[in-house]
Amino acid sequence: MTDNRVLQQASDYAIDYLGKLDHRPIGTVDSLDELRRKLDRSLPEQGVSASEVLDDLVRDAEGGILGSGSGRFFGWVIGGSLPVALAADWLTSTWDQNAASNVTAPAEAVVEEVCGNWMKQVLGIPPASSFALVTGCQMAHTTAFAAARHHLLRQRDWDVEAQGLSGAPAIRILTSENRHESILRAVRLLGIGTDAVIYVESDTQGRMSPQALEAVLSAEPERLTIVSLQAGDLNTGVFDDFDALCPIARQHDAWIHVDGAFGLWAAASPRFRHLLEGVELAHSWATDGHKWLNLPFDSGFVFVSKPAAHRAAFSQATSYAVPLEALRNQKDWNPEWSRRGRGFSAYAALRHLGTEGLSDLVERCCDFASRLVEGIAAMEGAEALALPVINQGLVRFLSPDGNHDRRTDEVIARIQTGGEAWFGGVTWQGKRAMRISVCNWLTSEQDIERAVEAVRKALVEKPAH
Repeated sequence: MTDNRVLQQASDYAIDYLGKLDHRPIGTVDSLDELRRKLDRSLPEQGVSASEVLDDLVRDAEGGILGSGSGRFFGWVIGGSLPVALAADWLTSTWDQNAASNVTAPAEAVVEEVCGNWMKQVLGIPPASSFALVTGCQMAHTTAFAAARHHLLRQRDWDVEAQGLSGAPAIRILTSENRHESILRAVRLLGIGTDAVIYVESDTQGRMSPQALEAVLSAEPERLTIVSLQAGDLNTGVFDDFDALCPIARQHDAWIHVDGAFGLWAAASPRFRHLLEGVELAHSWATDGHKWLNLPFDSGFVFVSKPAAHRAAFSQATSYAVPLEALRNQKDWNPEWSRRGRGFSAYAALRHLGTEGLSDLVERCCDFASRLVEGIAAMEGAEALALPVINQGLVRFLSPDGNHDRRTDEVIARIQTGGEAWFGGVTWQGKRAMRISVCNWLTSEQDIERAVEAVRKALVEKPAH
């Protein structure tokens, strides 16, 4: 019989951690050498009891756990985990379903089907679009580009799934310099290569120029092209002008992809959905669940307006797994076969929040981001580089000797060491800046006040000698 005491032990540890999250330091406190000393044991010949293993793991990993689930973590675009999503994730591991197909996990298959339809409704994506639940936006881009590669090469009578890329017509990627690095990784993984990426001129905020896009497409009208646009720049939160750019790309038969890792969720808000006008004209869309939907990690979503191309890129029949014909078969749309059931957490979160809850979450985070940027920029020795369009903003810290980059990194390091709040650094338009990102359901008025005070304290601290 299964001994469930270790499961109760894990539950107790988890609940204790969550209960103390608001009071523990957000940054890690152990060095890498300390973590290795604690965790790098010799593999035992005789097994260790489950209870002892868990006790040791919690104790030894404690100093290396970054409090990124805290309401005062603003360093990257990382949400927390809604309690209902975390609970569904625990059940996902407990049920231990192989979400490869509708035969191995029928309930998960139905839940994914429901989630796909719900999210298309919320995000303003054409209802006939196909979808897949993947590990994150990295694989969402890869999945979308695989569908685009199939579609574009089929236009030249090239079957890339059978013939590969050797000798195939070349595909180029048109995007902006502020694109996320995961776009480059996607084209590397698919064999398109980063040399195929061409940067189109953008304005001072990073929005692609419609005139520049028209010029690049017109110069080589025969080139097979993917145009990759942004819904929410990682540093400033700005959106490309989909209403202007998408018709241009469509006129030239280019495939339009939208990186909406977090910004696509602005569609849930009546206040911000205007930023996405025209986005429905794209051919594929990618977003994350672990950002604004506040799901545990291993959660991303991709949508494709040409289901035949999407399915052709991934579907592969097997003699040992005959799918249920009346139900969507997950592996026909996903890059993986064996995988965990990602739909349960998404289903729980979406049903728990509803459309009003999603809207409130998005708008609350955007308001908090503005208050953080404005509150910090009002301090002596600080200035705003980018006010939030949605939930992202940039500030920097000024030095009397003019070395603002060094000063900015020093202040960021002091804030991180203080443990009360956590921000990260970035280089934007040649300047070091502190990036402010707010997308955690836990973030409260008090968290904003505490974070502003932590920055104020770091600004007046004298550097150690």
